[in-house]
Amino acid sequence: MRKLIDAPANQQTGDVIGKSQPHESAIRQVTGQARYVDDYVVPMGTYHAAVGLATDTRATLKGLDLEAVRQSPGVIDVITIDDIPGQRDIAPVFDGDPILVDGEIRFHGQPLFAVLADTHRHAQQAATKARVVSEPLPPCLSVSQAHEQQRFVRPLHRMERGDWQAGLESSQHIASAHLSIGGQEHMYLEGQVALAIPDEEDRLLIHTSSQHPSEVQKLVAEVLDVPLNKVVVDMRRMGGGFGGKETQAAQWACLAAVLARRNGRAVKLRLPRAQDMQATGKRHPFENGYTVGFDAQGLIQACHVDISGNCGISADLSDAIVDRAMFHADNGYYLGDCLVEGHRCQTNQVSHTAFRGFGGPQGMIMAEAMMDRIARTVQQDPLSVRKRNLYDADARSETHYGMPVGKPLLADLIEKLEHSSDYWQRREAITAFNQGSPVIKRGLALTPVKFGISFTAKHLNQAGALVHVYTDGSVQVNHGGTEMGQGLHTKIAQIAANELGIGTDGIEVTATRTDKVPNTSPTAASSGTDINGKAVQNACQQIRQRLAEFYAASVNGDADTVVFSQGRVQCNGKSTTFQDLVQQAYIGRVSLSASGFYKTPKIHYDRDTGKGRPFFYFAYGAACSEVQLDVLTGEYKVTRVDILHDVGNSINPAIDRGQIEGGFIQGMGWLTTEELRWNADGKLDSNNPATYKIPAIGDTPAIFNVDLYPRANDEDSIYHSKAVGEPPFMLAISVWCAIKDAIASTADYRHDPDLNTPATPEQVLWALKSLEEPS
Repeated sequence: MRKLIDAPANQQTGDVIGKSQPHESAIRQVTGQARYVDDYVVPMGTYHAAVGLATDTRATLKGLDLEAVRQSPGVIDVITIDDIPGQRDIAPVFDGDPILVDGEIRFHGQPLFAVLADTHRHAQQAATKARVVSEPLPPCLSVSQAHEQQRFVRPLHRMERGDWQAGLESSQHIASAHLSIGGQEHMYLEGQVALAIPDEEDRLLIHTSSQHPSEVQKLVAEVLDVPLNKVVVDMRRMGGGFGGKETQAAQWACLAAVLARRNGRAVKLRLPRAQDMQATGKRHPFENGYTVGFDAQGLIQACHVDISGNCGISADLSDAIVDRAMFHADNGYYLGDCLVEGHRCQTNQVSHTAFRGFGGPQGMIMAEAMMDRIARTVQQDPLSVRKRNLYDADARSETHYGMPVGKPLLADLIEKLEHSSDYWQRREAITAFNQGSPVIKRGLALTPVKFGISFTAKHLNQAGALVHVYTDGSVQVNHGGTEMGQGLHTKIAQIAANELGIGTDGIEVTATRTDKVPNTSPTAASSGTDINGKAVQNACQQIRQRLAEFYAASVNGDADTVVFSQGRVQCNGKSTTFQDLVQQAYIGRVSLSASGFYKTPKIHYDRDTGKGRPFFYFAYGAACSEVQLDVLTGEYKVTRVDILHDVGNSINPAIDRGQIEGGFIQGMGWLTTEELRWNADGKLDSNNPATYKIPAIGDTPAIFNVDLYPRANDEDSIYHSKAVGEPPFMLAISVWCAIKDAIASTADYRHDPDLNTPATPEQVLWALKSLEEPS
């Protein structure tokens, strides 16, 4: 692997910014000392909860006999929807998510009741003993059925530019296609778990594996019918989240809280893996189509992109997820006159939810599908067609939703990767190889990524922080973001250390808590470092300013000339240690604590017009992937990947590299091996690691080169860095395109194969078969 660029030449690094540092919990994690919710030493007398799941896909609940459950060994309490003291619906935005079945069973695996017992095993055993009386109703199990029955969780939304119909009619070439895009299980290492500990006077402490502690706090309070100030949510770290714990961790915390309050005991609820996979949502499967018009050179004139997200039974976050798919249907390309339509289809599946990329991948893959189809039609290399359709600085510089792209970086970034990956030499060699190899075919693709950074819900683009400096010079930082393994706390520590001029060993980033920083946004949308880092910077700068003014006065200097660096403070030729200055400031009655705040500027979006600036900036990247394919079996191997990715001024290159590599492999799994299978009755069959295949270490390409694009963010993000959580995920679309390239070689690249995702060997064989007699 290539060495990562530690610090671009144009970066002002200070003492700790731009330097690779290990993850703050790395040693604890590899030695097993890092504590997750299930590792906490629970209070004496803690009880354990479990849930009973419905086995109907859709039915009217006629009766629920729980006597055998109550009589089961160790059982203490059983609750249904009628035992909820406050609000029953725990939907995050729009109604439709009852905490337990409320009259109608709406998907296979929906929680019917919760049982409390003295041990986890007793609770799990008791939960299987309910007798359910139900009257089946006809379920809706597909996007096509949802369209036929006009079942949608939210209204249709459109983004439109120009006269796209006239543009299509006047185009020299027109191509159309449909693409089925599979969903994805989050498969976080740590499953859904919550621990509720009651205190006096309706107070409650919740430990939860959640990306959104403030939402858990709000929903627990509403379910219990108590003020929010009675509930404290504490979240130290998650063993992975990927979006699956943004909204859907709340249900288990709420159930644990109800049982804890009813029984006056601490309650832990931990879902077994199979139940977790059945009862929680996935990445949305999509059914998408396009019609695109283009000229003889492959330049897009007009297009119509139709996007249909399978939302499951309720809205959850689907409105914003389908919006983001629509925002990213262009990827890095100017679509000409166009219409992008987004449907939010309701089916009798678990309510699908956030997943890394948040709908962006399901939209972006459509742009790459169009590029491949255009290239095969005009008989040019797909990379040439991609480069020709990129946004530029002139007339083709605004997205279909009216946002200026700004400086078009993709052309330069692609050119650099094109050179470093030896694209054209390899293209020539692969074409020659395929001509002489009837069974083994090779494929190559270089695809870009343009990903918008910000929550598309404007109010979520805010963050708070609380920073304390203690009299020994040590610093405690608390902020609204959550650590799920991505290294957020490590970057936050670097930011605080840089602002105060000390080492990161003097910074302690504590658990995310709703009683320290209130009203936080979820850690999602790749915004964790952007907004929380700015809030921490704001708090540290307040403290630093107070210290600077105090020290300058003591040495007859100017506060604006005080320098904090490497644990020392200097002014007017004098110097002292940070620790000594803090002690002196305390004696001088200077406040050593500050609350910081940040809100993202410039963003706005008008849903009525489908126009605005929903993103603060774009993060860019490109990947060149090569595969080797056996046309007899449909099996393939990713043999080489070269990535050049834009992270602005990297705060921590090692962590950024880890996010790029991990995001790429997870994206590759979504597009190749991770197949969600529901049977004809609507039951999820792929409900455990034996029936759902995520990438293993052996799937990592033997040659895996990752470099950072050395350019500062034009926008005033934290140290002009860029978000890195989600954008690398979509670099894996290059693997899907490379597989299609290998398939296309069997027809001398004259036709573009239809290849649904995930591109399992079966899908590959069907695509190969379709090229034998092209339509």
